[in-house]
Amino acid sequence: MRDFILTISCPDTTGIVYNVSKFLFDKGCNILDSAQFGDDSTNLFFLRIHFSVPISAGLDESNLEAEFAPIATQFNMQFGFKDAKVKPRVLMMVSKFGHCMNDLLFRWKSGNLPCEIPAIVSNHQDFALLAASYGVPFYYLPVDQANKQKQETQIRQIIQQEKVDLVVLARYMQIMSPDFCADLRGKVINIHHSFLPSFKGAKPYQQAFDRGVKLIGATAHYVTSDLDEGPIIEQDVARVDHSLTPEELTARGRDTECMVLARAVKWHCEHRVILNGSKTVVFQ
Repeated sequence: MRDFILTISCPDTTGIVYNVSKFLFDKGCNILDSAQFGDDSTNLFFLRIHFSVPISAGLDESNLEAEFAPIATQFNMQFGFKDAKVKPRVLMMVSKFGHCMNDLLFRWKSGNLPCEIPAIVSNHQDFALLAASYGVPFYYLPVDQANKQKQETQIRQIIQQEKVDLVVLARYMQIMSPDFCADLRGKVINIHHSFLPSFKGAKPYQQAFDRGVKLIGATAHYVTSDLDEGPIIEQDVARVDHSLTPEELTARGRDTECMVLARAVKWHCEHRVILNGSKTVVFQ
């Protein structure tokens, strides 16, 4: 058997589930699990189906998509078929804070993150040895205002060369160009502390300490040209109190960042996240 995942978004109307299910039945497919959601605020319908089909049927993503096209046209669908056994290829980018990168590498090496990591890009050399310890090629691409466009072109070349499906900004502290964000819409995930926009700039945890916050958090989202305002995939918080030092606040915040980013990357790689305008639908 071969396993596939079908994801769909389209205007909500009658007959969608029936026609999709009938298509799969006619192809000899067996539905393993299914999740759906109708958004009343946008009148859009979202569907994720995990199904299997005998290898003897000779079906793959390309011919499934071609044969499904008439149904997709009928219902004005955005859709995709993905081989459930093929792991997406993830490019990680990092600057001088390595906690998220280290966490993702450990999860990947332990078999708990369903992806391949063919390369790591950084504008600093701090984590070259860490990347080497995991056997991942490390690209040191320094950047300043004078060479920013050239550096982004180099990143694009790596993405093409390594056939990258997803870019993860694991605390990569550079703003990507609007063209980069548009070309990779829904394919770049960023992580930031959830103090934004309350505590902008340097040392947000020190600012949080100074204000005596009781909750700290993190947000993972898709990158858009609007800084830190892309569609949110996952969020979480940790409770803190007056007894914690700024350093302890920072440590707890970084733990939260790691967990939130790992969940977002995992769900994306399992094709559980579908864009819904400025929001996402996440089928957990």
